[in-house]
Amino acid sequence: MSTARPESSAPSRPEAAGSPLLPAADGSSDPHQWLEDVEGADALAWVRERNAAAEQELDAVRDPADPEGAPLAATLQREIREILDAKDRIPGVTKRGEFLYNFWTDADHERGLWRRTTLDSYRTDDPQWDVLLDVDALNAEEGEDWVWHGASLLRPEGAAGGEPYRRALVRLSHGGSDADVTREFDLETRSFIPEADGGFVRPAAKGSLSWIDEDTTWVSTDFGEGTTTLSGYPRQARLWKRGTALAEAELVFEADETDMSVFVAHDSTPGWERDWIVQMHAFYDTTLHLVDREQSPLALERIDVPRNLEASAHRDLAVFSPRSDWEVAGSVYPAGSLVVGDFAAFRAGEPELTMLFEPTETTSLADMTITRSAVVLSILEDVVHRLEVHTRDGDGSWVRRDLYPELSGSLAVAAVDPDENDQVWVTVTGFIEPTRLLLGDLAPLLEGGEPTEPELIKSTPARFEAEGLEVTQHFATSDDGTRIPYFEIGRAGRAGDEKEAAGPSPTLLYGYGGFEISLTPAYLGAIGKAWLERGGTYVLANIRGGGEYGPRWHQAALKQNRHRAYEDFSSVAKDLIERGVTDTAHLAVRGGSNGGLLTGNMLTQYPELFGAVIIQVPLLDMKRYSHLLAGNSWMAEYGDPDTEDWEFVRTFSPYHLLAEGTEYPPTFLLTSTRDDRVHPGHARKFAAALESLGADVRSWENIEGGHGGAATNEQAARMNALMYAFLWSTIGRNDA
Repeated sequence: MSTARPESSAPSRPEAAGSPLLPAADGSSDPHQWLEDVEGADALAWVRERNAAAEQELDAVRDPADPEGAPLAATLQREIREILDAKDRIPGVTKRGEFLYNFWTDADHERGLWRRTTLDSYRTDDPQWDVLLDVDALNAEEGEDWVWHGASLLRPEGAAGGEPYRRALVRLSHGGSDADVTREFDLETRSFIPEADGGFVRPAAKGSLSWIDEDTTWVSTDFGEGTTTLSGYPRQARLWKRGTALAEAELVFEADETDMSVFVAHDSTPGWERDWIVQMHAFYDTTLHLVDREQSPLALERIDVPRNLEASAHRDLAVFSPRSDWEVAGSVYPAGSLVVGDFAAFRAGEPELTMLFEPTETTSLADMTITRSAVVLSILEDVVHRLEVHTRDGDGSWVRRDLYPELSGSLAVAAVDPDENDQVWVTVTGFIEPTRLLLGDLAPLLEGGEPTEPELIKSTPARFEAEGLEVTQHFATSDDGTRIPYFEIGRAGRAGDEKEAAGPSPTLLYGYGGFEISLTPAYLGAIGKAWLERGGTYVLANIRGGGEYGPRWHQAALKQNRHRAYEDFSSVAKDLIERGVTDTAHLAVRGGSNGGLLTGNMLTQYPELFGAVIIQVPLLDMKRYSHLLAGNSWMAEYGDPDTEDWEFVRTFSPYHLLAEGTEYPPTFLLTSTRDDRVHPGHARKFAAALESLGADVRSWENIEGGHGGAATNEQAARMNALMYAFLWSTIGRNDA
C-alpha cells in the first residue's frame, strides 16, 4: 500500500457543458476538482455566487406566523442570536487554585472574554468577574481575527491548590480553524509575554504546548518538512526550555509518518507528577508511553496494554477501558468495561485489577470522572443516564453506590478539583428541560456516610415554549433486525388517528453514527425556538457507528459494514412514516461532518424517503477524502480508497453515487472556508455536480468558523436562520 498522500493541486475549471458533470464511478476523473483550491480566485468566485443565490432565495421566505409576512430568516436570526447571547446562560467554569475560570461571549463581546471569579461569587445571581483577556480588544489592537481555543495554567511550584497562578499558555485560532498559535500570558500584568522577552510562543499549526514547570514545556507542532504525519498533525514530541529557539527543542519521541498524531502532556498532581506521550496510530488505536525525565537521555516506558485499550492514571490508580475483550492475569475483561488497579503494581507486572463496570446488551459506560478519592460513572441504559460512585474502603476493596438517583435526564459529572477534594459539578438537562448546574460533595462517602445533597448553583430559563410538547423514545428495526433507538420531540398525539386531524408533522431527523460518539438528550434551545415552537417535530437517532451501546455499537458499522449506519437511519425514517408521525413530503434529515456523509447517503441512496436534505461540513468524496486535510486519519473508520477497499468505500461515496435520471429532494449544503479538518471541497464539488444534474440545490459557505461552521454567535445565528428558512419553505409548507 502506498503511504504517500499529497494534496494534489486542483485542476483548472472545466468549460461549461450541456450534459451533467459527474465524477467517474471508479474515481479516475473528477470534473470539479478545481473547487478544492480553497482560496483560489475561481473557486471563491463560485462560492460567492452560490452564497448570494442561497441568501436571495432564503431571505425572501416569508414568516407564516407573522400577519404582515415578515422575512422568516431575519426573524429566526434575531431569535436565535438572542438565545446564543443570553446573559443568563450558565457560565462553564474550571477551578484552578481559589478561582473559577470561564470564557464568555455575548452581544457585547463577540469574540469573548477570558475571566475568573471565586466560588462564593459564582454562587450569586450576579458574580463579580475579573477580566483577564478581552479577545475583541486584542483583535482590534493587533488587526487579527482571533478565535479563542483555550488556556492552560501553570501550577505554582509547591502550591497545594492555592494562588497565585501567574503563568498561562493561551491558544488562539485564525477564524476558528483547527490550527492555532500558543502564546504565554501573564495573569498579573494581563498581557502576553513577547518572544523577545523570553515568552513561549508556538507559531500557527496543529499541535500543542503544555507546561512542565516555569521554564520548561512539552511541545508538539509542525517543525518543518517531514515533522507532520500524512494527516497533517504533529509527529514529534519535544522538550522546550525557556530562552532557546523552538527549532532547538530536544527531540524526545517521533511517531511514524503514517500514524495520526502525537500528544504529550505533564500531570502536575502534587506528589504524583508524570509525563505522558501518546502515539496515536488512528482513532481508538494508541500506544502510551511514560517518560522518565530523571534519566539522560530521557527514557520512555511503553505501557503494556493492547493498542485499542484506553489507559490513564490518577494518583496511585491505573484506569483501563478495553475496546475488545482483554485477558490479563488470568481474567478476561469484556469490551466496554472499566477496570482499575494499582498503577505501580501494574507496571511491575503484578496487576491487581478490579472491574468497576461490566456492560450488558442494553448498557454502556458513557463517561467517567475521578475526584481525589472516588470514581464516578455515568452509565447509559438504552440511552438513558444514571450515575454510580465507587470508593475504596479501609482494606482497599471497592464499594459501589447509586449516586443522586433522584436526578433524571441527561447527567454529566465533572470533578471540581481532582487533586484537592471530592466535590463534583453535576449538569442536568433534557430536550425540553432547561439546564441546571449542581454542586455535590462525595467526601462523606469516605467515612461511610452519604454524599451531600447536591446544591443548585445555576439554572437557565426556558428559551422556547414547551407547553404541549412531549419526549418519547421509540425503537425502529433495521434491515438486519437490529433494534435502533430514537427520541421523538413534538406535539402530543401526532401519531395514529390524530394524524388525520392534524396532518403530517414537519419532521427533522438528526443523526451522526460514527467515531463512537453518542447522541444523548440535551436542551434544544435554538432548535426549540426555530422548529418545535413553530409546530415542527425533532427526532434524534442513535444509529450504529456511534457509542450509545459501547465499542460494539461503533465497530458494527466500520469500513465494509458502513452500510449498517445508513440502513439504521433510513429505518428510523421509515418507522416515523409507518407510525404516522410524518410523511415523505414533510420529512427532512440533517447531519454534519461524518453526519454530513450520513445525510449525503440518504440523498443518494434513499431520495424517495425525504422531502429535504441538509448536509453540513461534510465528507462526500470518499475517493479523495484521505488526500484532503485530516482525511488520512479516518481510514480506520472508512477504509483506504487507494487499495482494494475502494470496492466497498465506493458504495457509500455520495459524490460517486449521484446519477442521471434520479429525482433528488431539495438539498442545502453548508460549509466553511476555514474548515481545515474536513475540506470544503467536499461540499463545493457535490453542489456543483447536483447543479449539473439540474437538481434543486443551494449551498452556503461561511468564510470563518472552522469545522464548527461559525466563529461567532452572529455567524451561527445567520447560518441556522438560513437552514430553518430552507426547512420551513420545503417540508414546512402545507402543500409540501
